[in-house]
Amino acid sequence: MVESTQVDIAFAEHRQAVEELRRQYAALPTDTPVRLTKPTSNLYRTRQRHSGPSLDVRHLDRVLSVDPESRTAEVQGMATYETIADATLAQGMLPPVVLDCKTITIGGGVAGTGAESSSFRGGLPHDGVREMDILTGDGRVVTATRENEHAELFNGFAHSYGSLGYALRLRLELEPAKRYVRLRHIHTASAREWVDTLLEIDSSGEYHGIPVDFVDGAYFAEDAVHLVLADYTDDPPFVSDYTGQRIYYRTLRTRSQDYLTTRDYLWRWDTDLYWTSKLFGLENPLVRRLWPRRYRNAEMFRKIQMRMRQSGLADRATSAIGRPVEWVLQDADLPVESVPDFLEFFAREIGISPVWLCPMRLRTPATLYPIDRNRLYVSVGFWWPLRQRVGEAPDYHNRLIERAIAELGGHKPLYSTAHYTEKEFWRHYGGDTYRKLEETYDPDNRLPDLYDKCVKGR
Repeated sequence: MVESTQVDIAFAEHRQAVEELRRQYAALPTDTPVRLTKPTSNLYRTRQRHSGPSLDVRHLDRVLSVDPESRTAEVQGMATYETIADATLAQGMLPPVVLDCKTITIGGGVAGTGAESSSFRGGLPHDGVREMDILTGDGRVVTATRENEHAELFNGFAHSYGSLGYALRLRLELEPAKRYVRLRHIHTASAREWVDTLLEIDSSGEYHGIPVDFVDGAYFAEDAVHLVLADYTDDPPFVSDYTGQRIYYRTLRTRSQDYLTTRDYLWRWDTDLYWTSKLFGLENPLVRRLWPRRYRNAEMFRKIQMRMRQSGLADRATSAIGRPVEWVLQDADLPVESVPDFLEFFAREIGISPVWLCPMRLRTPATLYPIDRNRLYVSVGFWWPLRQRVGEAPDYHNRLIERAIAELGGHKPLYSTAHYTEKEFWRHYGGDTYRKLEETYDPDNRLPDLYDKCVKGR
C-alpha cells in the first residue's frame, strides 16, 4: 500500500509538472527558436549562442515506477540512464539497452539513438519504448505508441534530436538482470576474422557453448581486433574496479577474462570516456591520482573539451605550434559485412586508434534513420583530434569519412558535427517523412529543424 501510494504521488506530481511546462511553453516568444534548460548534454557539436528565454525541463528527471511483474518502468524524459539503471537494478531488471554514459537522458537517448553492447539483440533505445508523452512544437502533449493515431510521430521520434518535440514520459520495457557479468576478451587477427566470429555468435547466441548477453569490441591495429563478450553470472571468483587507477580499455589486450558488477559494466566506458581521457593526461599515473575522482567521467571531459572548442582556446593552442587540428568525433553505423573495408580505409586515410566496435540492429521503425530493420550493423566509434596538413579544408577528414559511410551503405548518427550539404542531408535522413511530421506537429516552426540543428548548429 505504501509503495502504491508513493507511485500515485509521483504520477500526480508528474502531471502537475507537465501542466506547468505547457504553460511555460505557451509563454515563450513565438518568433525565436525554443531551447531547453537542462543540466547535462552529450552532444559534440557546437551551437550558436542563445540568450533568450528557454524551456526549463530540469525537474522532469525521475523514475515514476518500476513494475517487475509487467517488466515495465515509467520514467520522465530527463531521467538519466544512471538514475534508471539504479532504480531497475534494485528490482533485478534493466532496459534492453542502456547507453554508455551515465548522464545521457532517456529522452535524449531515444531522440538521438545510440548503440551499446546489448544492441545486437535489444536494438536501439527507441526499440524498448512502448509509449511516450511528447510535447510537440505546436504546444500539445500527445501520447504516442506504435499503433495509435500518433504512430508516425512515434516512429519518427528516433533521431529527431528534439526537432519534433520533447519526450516527457516514457514507458520502457525491462528484462531480467543479474548482479555480475563475466567478460571474455577474444583476440582476432583481422577485421574479417572479427566479423566472421561475430556472425557466428549472432547466429547461435553463444560462444564456445556459453550464452552471450553483451558484445562489443575494439580495433587497435590491423592484426589486433578484439571482441568483448559478456554474460550474466551469480558467483564471480573476483570483481575488478576500473573507477580508480586502473584503466578499463587496456585490459582488453592483457586479460582473457574479467568480472564486473553489472552496474560497473554499464559504466565501464564512462570513467575515461573510452580512451579519450588521455587527452587530459589521465593515463599518467600521477595526473590520475591528482585528478579528483568525481570529475573523472564522460560528462566532465565533454564539458572541458567543448568549452575549449567554443572559446577558441583549442584552435589558438594548435595554431601556436603551426598545425591546426580537425576534431574527428564520430560514429559510423555500417552493415557488418562492410566493416573490414571501412577499417582498411580508416587506417589508411585517418589513422586514429583505438576504434570502438559495437554490433547493433534496428528492431522497430525509425523513419528518420532508415537503416534496414533486423540487418546486423556495427557502430564504429572514433574520437580524436587530427593535425591538418597544409592546404586541407577544415573539415577534410570528416567529409572523407561521410563519403565512405555512404558508399558502404551505412549511416552516421548526428550527435557530433555533420558536414553534408542540405541536399545530401535530407537524402540520408528521411527528408519527405520529416517534412510531413514537421507540418503536422510544428506547423509554425517553433523548433529548429533537423538540418539547422545538426549541421548549422542553430
